Amino acid sequence: MRVRGISLFAALLLVPGSGTSITTPRPAVPVPQPGGVVVESALPVAARRALDRSLDRYLRRRPGRATLAVYDRTTGARYAFRERTPFMLASVAKVDILLALLLHRPRGLDAYERRLASGMIRHSDNDCAHELYMRIGGRDGLTRVLHRLGVEHTSLGSGLYWGWTRSRPSDQVKVLERLTDPEGPVSARNRRYALELMSSVHPSQAWGVSAAGGEVALKNGWLPAHVHDGLWTVNSVGRLGVHGHELLIAVLSERSPSMETGIATVERLARLAVDALTRTPVTTA
Repeated sequence: MRVRGISLFAALLLVPGSGTSITTPRPAVPVPQPGGVVVESALPVAARRALDRSLDRYLRRRPGRATLAVYDRTTGARYAFRERTPFMLASVAKVDILLALLLHRPRGLDAYERRLASGMIRHSDNDCAHELYMRIGGRDGLTRVLHRLGVEHTSLGSGLYWGWTRSRPSDQVKVLERLTDPEGPVSARNRRYALELMSSVHPSQAWGVSAAGGEVALKNGWLPAHVHDGLWTVNSVGRLGVHGHELLIAVLSERSPSMETGIATVERLARLAVDALTRTPVTTA
């Protein structure tokens, strides 16, 4: 689908989500875990401050704002950057909808629901997302699920405007955790299905955190937001397997002058953060 043009721009002012052409990520595969129990840990202070400076230095040269969070499931390390205010999710909210749907159907989706879920994640189809949103109880239903799972800093958009949901990247990392954790609330069957969908998005929508390399399962969101005078919200979340690390990452951005500018910002931030976490020893908290 074209990302420029008056008709598409006008449509996006009302309905979140669409696509552009970059690269195709490799499918996500299980990443070997180290022996023993992984506990919560943190980057060493020097490494964390170095990453803070690196991200700050890059963003000073970029238009708009951005924030990110990463969880390295292999080491237990967590990192968050600029989480002071929530950002609009656009079509990243479809991952939240998928999580609630799969919890509602622990034995698996029926054929019609699978068709809707495939359209929603692989093609970012808004009509499919609307119908599934209603099936999980709309705003109230999704809010209940997220709060029950500890996703506490996410505020759903009013009415059916799920794309206007505002959230912090750490909350979206939590969504990915609940969706992909072998010991989590989602059944093994549904967990595999979610990763299958996110590992096979349309090639035109395969940009974002996939720029950090490795095995990828992702979902992106993009929207010229009228609340920001038509400037672009561009987001990317996903699960990466990089250098033996399993990483869950969310990068959110807003107020870019173009979609391409927003994509470049998101991809650079993902590369910087992933590189730092995969080459730096962590300290046990």
